[in-house]
Amino acid sequence: MIATTDRTPLPRDFFDRPVLEVAPDLLGRLLVRTTPEGPITLRVTEVEAYDGGNDPGSHAYRGPTARNGVMFGPPGHVYVYFTYGMWHCMNLVCGPQGVASAVLLRAGEIVEGAEHARKRRLSARHDKELAKGPARLATALDVDRALDGTDACAAGDTPLRILRGAAIPSDQVRNGPRTGVSGDGAVHPWRYWVADDPTVSPYRAHVPRRRRS
Repeated sequence: MIATTDRTPLPRDFFDRPVLEVAPDLLGRLLVRTTPEGPITLRVTEVEAYDGGNDPGSHAYRGPTARNGVMFGPPGHVYVYFTYGMWHCMNLVCGPQGVASAVLLRAGEIVEGAEHARKRRLSARHDKELAKGPARLATALDVDRALDGTDACAAGDTPLRILRGAAIPSDQVRNGPRTGVSGDGAVHPWRYWVADDPTVSPYRAHVPRRRRS
């Protein structure tokens, strides 16, 4: 599969579109992470769209902050956030500058450099689990806040870049509610995934946290 896919970098105008167009179109694309040990290539199999000020589920719903500032910048950049005091998650910024929409990379298949990803994902029982979920994906690719703001469309040496890969035909794309989103944002069916792909993460509805008595 990997030998026959298009290794041409995606241009910036790919991301300069509405997030609901970009999100499903990212399925099947290749994300290349350059690490000190060597490159790791991931085929994107699951994503979620977040539509900024139009979306109560988005980090940017209430406007710019120090945390989400990259989302308000130019398209094609990486937005990384830290969650639950333990994990990082990776997004790709979409739309024109100032719009603040982004696509969360939820899962993927490691197609090159799995030996490097395994060192960071020692609990994975099979390679299909290496990047099965957004936190696992970031861990496998050694992505943290140091990469926040990285230009994934830049020419030359860059720690993260996006290649054309092989887009998934529309009849193989599924969509449904986003994982763990609560409130008004829970109604949007903005999670997209490759049908029957074993690397796609299981859906989980939002569960309110119980306060300790």
